[in-house]
Amino acid sequence: MLKTNLPQSPPLTKWLLHILLCAALGSCTLPNTKTEAPQTIANDSILSWISLGSNSEMPLKQKNELLKKAYIAADKSTIDSARIKYYSRLSLAYLELNDSSLFRSVNHKAISISKKLNDTVAEANAHWDLADFFDTKMVKDSSFYHYSEAQKKYESIGDKYLSGRMFFNMAVLQTNVKDYTGAEINAFKAIERLKPLDEYLRLHRCYSLLGSITKELKEYERSLEYFNLAEEYLSEIDDEKTKKNFYSRLQNNIGNVYKDQGNYKAAKRYYQKATLNQDSLQFNQPSIYALQFNNLVLSRFKLGDTLNVFKDLETVKQIREEQNDIEGLSLVEYTYAEYYLSLKDTVNAMVSARHAMQHAEQGSNNKRLLASLGLLARIDPENSLKHTERYIALYDSLVQLERQERNKFTRIRFETDEFIAENESLTRKKQIWTGLALGIFLLGVSVYVIFHQRAKNQALRFQQQQQTSNQEIFDLMLSQKQRIAEIKKAEQKRISEELHDGVLGKMLGARMVLTGLNKVSTEEALLERAKAIAALKDVEGEVRAISHELSHAAYHNINNFITSIQELLKNVCTLNHLEYSFQYDESQDWDTMKGDIKINLYRMIQEILQNAVKHASCKNILVSFVRTNEEIIVTITDDGIGFVSKSGKTKTGIGMRNIRSRVEKLGGTWEIDSVINKGTTITLNIPLKN
Repeated sequence: MLKTNLPQSPPLTKWLLHILLCAALGSCTLPNTKTEAPQTIANDSILSWISLGSNSEMPLKQKNELLKKAYIAADKSTIDSARIKYYSRLSLAYLELNDSSLFRSVNHKAISISKKLNDTVAEANAHWDLADFFDTKMVKDSSFYHYSEAQKKYESIGDKYLSGRMFFNMAVLQTNVKDYTGAEINAFKAIERLKPLDEYLRLHRCYSLLGSITKELKEYERSLEYFNLAEEYLSEIDDEKTKKNFYSRLQNNIGNVYKDQGNYKAAKRYYQKATLNQDSLQFNQPSIYALQFNNLVLSRFKLGDTLNVFKDLETVKQIREEQNDIEGLSLVEYTYAEYYLSLKDTVNAMVSARHAMQHAEQGSNNKRLLASLGLLARIDPENSLKHTERYIALYDSLVQLERQERNKFTRIRFETDEFIAENESLTRKKQIWTGLALGIFLLGVSVYVIFHQRAKNQALRFQQQQQTSNQEIFDLMLSQKQRIAEIKKAEQKRISEELHDGVLGKMLGARMVLTGLNKVSTEEALLERAKAIAALKDVEGEVRAISHELSHAAYHNINNFITSIQELLKNVCTLNHLEYSFQYDESQDWDTMKGDIKINLYRMIQEILQNAVKHASCKNILVSFVRTNEEIIVTITDDGIGFVSKSGKTKTGIGMRNIRSRVEKLGGTWEIDSVINKGTTITLNIPLKN
């Protein structure tokens, strides 16, 4: 069953009278079909109950009663072809009713019977319903899987329209988890299927999605090109109400592109187009109107036009409160904070930023929560460190979650490709065996047929060789694509480690120095401040190097390994008033070690020292290097408070996870020996030859 709005049904009493009348007429006029009439009437009754139960104007209690009655009657039906029709419609009805338990029950039966009857359309519809259900429950990987299943079914029966819609739905999910490459691919697959059908509204939405994707990738020129294409398709739509609604959203999206570029003058122009003459939008879709009006107010005061800004923001806030729109309230409070900041009113800015943070937490809006924490870290100096730490923790968890979701999507796509390849292989084998059997049969008919079949078999063998060669090339391409994905993932992980272990550590050290010297103006303080500023410049250089060629630049950041370790120890320990000792064999040429070993050792020692400073409350730190022909043994000991982790396991903060990852990458081992009030010893055993 296609997802369309069901026609408005007559009142319940009229339907029941109609059914009873049909029953009476049937029994009077068709006595010779007595055994068939009850089944026909029952079928009509079930569909009528479902239709009535789907009526949006009917009270919820009556809806539930009618749908429950239809469900019970459908279960009693003995005709599978009728049952699949009932279950398919009930599945959609319960989905729209948001009844999770009954929806899952009906949907499961719909899928089972459709598979049994080989009813591809019904099975595809059931997968679509289930995908929508998981989407509303924010189970993105399951939603993506069932959209994918529905797409394959629709594609197999040649329904390009619904196949294209499923590709679009998959692209939206991928956009939500920042799988922008996959989202672009599926959006173009949707366009490929919808364009020959002149589905202008669907094509408008596809190009709008591509515009949003490229905006997130900061490819602003491409984004504007896609939005312009979206506007062209929108102009082809005949329904003026629909056109006006989507036109408003499109102008708002274009305004967002210019806003992200910092071009508030252009952004304001498009936000004005979005909200101009949109009184109907204010009443029919107040949340969308409030969002667009909020953007317009923001662009105005960013350009220095503060006239009626506070009043307009109050209007937006009132709409959000009337709609109980928690996420919208978070946005308007954040806009308040930015407005107060533009007036240099940091007190009210902090109040609004805190309100924005609270609403973001209530609405589980992590994007707005990150923005609020970042703003508070800048304007709330007393709690800046707390906000920054929370920001980093939330950001890391979101990145990890998005990475997991993208990996799940990738696995689903890979399994789908495998399934298609397997089906193609089975089809080819079937064709080969059929051809051979036919050849054997024809050989027994006549000599003429034998010669004719020989020529045919030669052509068939050549075709098989071509198919085999094509398959080998396809497999090779698939393998290369998988390797590229794995390398990309490993590189992303390495960049994350470098940013956390290197840049963040240096910035923390520089910030602590500058904080301690803010109220001191001696020559020594000036010298230390200059060193801290130089360290920040080093951070800038390191970030730039990472963004261009992290691996090459990182090797050159450590020109002399022992000197680098000494400098690291000196900087960390001097800054935190700690005594330190560094033991190593001066006769060894430590720079002959492989570059990746030196870099990873440096980063691991840096992380361990930072942990000792932050958590150990120690006074002395000892670092020891011992090198043999086979391995290097690094020991870091402090005399701090030690720790006992829960369940006897090592603490698993991001720093410790990075250390473990680096050790495993180098093929080494590590261990932690910690005693309460006696200190902690960490030993790294790294092989010199992998």
